[in-house]
Amino acid sequence: MSRHGAVELDWADGTYTFRLGLSEIEEVEEKRDLSLFALARRLSPAERDARFADVREVLRLGLIGGGMKPVNALAKVRRYIDERPFDENRDVAYAVVLAGLARVNSIEARPSGEADAAETSASTSPQSGQTQS
Repeated sequence: MSRHGAVELDWADGTYTFRLGLSEIEEVEEKRDLSLFALARRLSPAERDARFADVREVLRLGLIGGGMKPVNALAKVRRYIDERPFDENRDVAYAVVLAGLARVNSIEARPSGEADAAETSASTSPQSGQTQS
């Protein structure tokens, strides 16, 4: 079973799993000082306004979120992003961000422990049509 928000892509020297989980999304947003939505717009084929660090951080964190050890992810990034033409990696980063956005916006197939607060029935507010006593 694949992890929610994961995408398997042919990239660099093989096929890799990329995933932006909550911690990776928070880190990429912090490092780039942009929301994931803003990153998606920058990376979009329609905009093509991405910066080098946008692509680099999305792919590095996506590899880590996909299960790769951080030191190995950094080595891949150095070899296949830092040393290659920028445009080669932008579309891969865009696919990773879109998968991350699907994860954020989806209400299905969440890993355990990631329940949506809106799905709980623990509200203290009265239901519509009910009065408070």
